[in-house]
Amino acid sequence: MYLVKSPLLLKWYYSSLVWNKSRHDKVVYLTFDDGPIPVVTEFVLNTLKSFNCKATFFCIGDNINKHAEIFEQVKNEGHAIGNHTFNHLKGWKTENKTYVQNFLDCQKLTKTDLFRPPYGRIKKSQIKEIRKINPQLNLIMWDVLSGDFDLNLSPEKCYENVIKNTRNGSIIVFHDSLKAFDRLKFALPAALKYLTAQGYKFHTL
Repeated sequence: MYLVKSPLLLKWYYSSLVWNKSRHDKVVYLTFDDGPIPVVTEFVLNTLKSFNCKATFFCIGDNINKHAEIFEQVKNEGHAIGNHTFNHLKGWKTENKTYVQNFLDCQKLTKTDLFRPPYGRIKKSQIKEIRKINPQLNLIMWDVLSGDFDLNLSPEKCYENVIKNTRNGSIIVFHDSLKAFDRLKFALPAALKYLTAQGYKFHTL
């Protein structure tokens, strides 16, 4: 189960994490998890370019090693990079030492101050350990989840999830993964067209 809109209680419990940005400016923050992946990440990059948008890519270390040329393309096209662990570990089910090492293995490749825990699942003790290593680290969550990873969701519903819940300062999650691609290839350009028409600007984190 997942919630398209992040609940206030969860934001309160993990108040040290970034759930959204300023609500004053008509700016939103597109983010993409789980890449880089051939075809899918390239589709995302071409779509973003067609709308003159920049985004933030939370990359898996293992995928960076496998697809280094696509990772370089993401950086060269002016997008921001975030750490998403080396093997997409779920913090709630992972021992702290293993989780922190997996974060570090990815950090060697990403060299970033942005981190998003896979599944949004991380223990407070893991947050503490990671911040000891990098006090400047920004742990990025979201307030709008497209649901593109959900095989039971239609592409149209994925698009609706985004446009109905986005507001000023929203951090929006898509996935540049094979699992999400059937929904992503419809929902991403449709959402960009709609949000652009509504006057939103797209910034990196």
